Amino acid sequence: MSESLQDRVRRTLAQEVRSEVAGYARMLGEEAGASAVLFYGSNLRTGSLEGVLDFYVLLPGPQRERIWPRVSYCERPFEGHILRAKIATMSLDKFAQAATGRSRDTTIWTRFVQPSALAWAKDEPSRSAVEDAIGHAARTAARFAAVLGPERARAKDYWQALFQATYRAEFRVEKPGREDSILSVNAEHFDGLLPLAWDAEGVPIERGPDDTLKPGMGDRRRAKIMKAWRARQRLGKPLNILRLAKATTTFEGAARYGAWKLERHTGIALEVTPFREKHPLLAMPGAAWELWRKRRRSG
Repeated sequence: MSESLQDRVRRTLAQEVRSEVAGYARMLGEEAGASAVLFYGSNLRTGSLEGVLDFYVLLPGPQRERIWPRVSYCERPFEGHILRAKIATMSLDKFAQAATGRSRDTTIWTRFVQPSALAWAKDEPSRSAVEDAIGHAARTAARFAAVLGPERARAKDYWQALFQATYRAEFRVEKPGREDSILSVNAEHFDGLLPLAWDAEGVPIERGPDDTLKPGMGDRRRAKIMKAWRARQRLGKPLNILRLAKATTTFEGAARYGAWKLERHTGIALEVTPFREKHPLLAMPGAAWELWRKRRRSG
């Protein structure tokens, strides 16, 4: 029997992660009273504990905040390592809704059509709900890729067109060719994913020479999906600017995260004072002055 999209999603989410990551995810989930914790990003691929680990903590119940997710930074010793984590927190219900494409958000299904691992789940119903949401993220991404990509092309060309369009819509500053690096480093993940997602969406596929594909989508359905995309395209930048503005005031641990990143890239350590911890925006001029003096002395 051939693999279905949900078989693929279940297998991907069940991939093994380092014991430190699994333990950290459990800690985050239990402290937050969460339903599940997803782990994603470059550290999932490399298995490294260096840098910043990326987690989505998914809570039970309705979404409390209108602008989501809430972002925080956590840095603490864990099993003999200093682990640093960027944590996005939102409700599982809102995450699942965003994954289906019913909301105007593009970030969830764009992010989670890419690889992720279910690092911790409270119970089997929570696990199943996350699996369903990730399956819908793949279906939503494939649906938009069908209308944003060429009429006939290789799967890679459809994914490239999708990521290019979402980067423009989300007001993200990405280097040219970023979509190529995503696809190349995650080639195994994306191999065969598009036909599975189109099949789950009820989109017939016409296969041609040289591994080309053509989605069999009628004009009315194509026009409806393109109309939905244009609505998301119009709202993408304002929505993400709102999220960035919110993050400047709600990013817990922002000062520590900024200081760590600065030292990592420049070798210059800035003291994170209680004032800088509590008021990162107000502290920026003083921190910039201290950085200028230290760079001048070291230069």
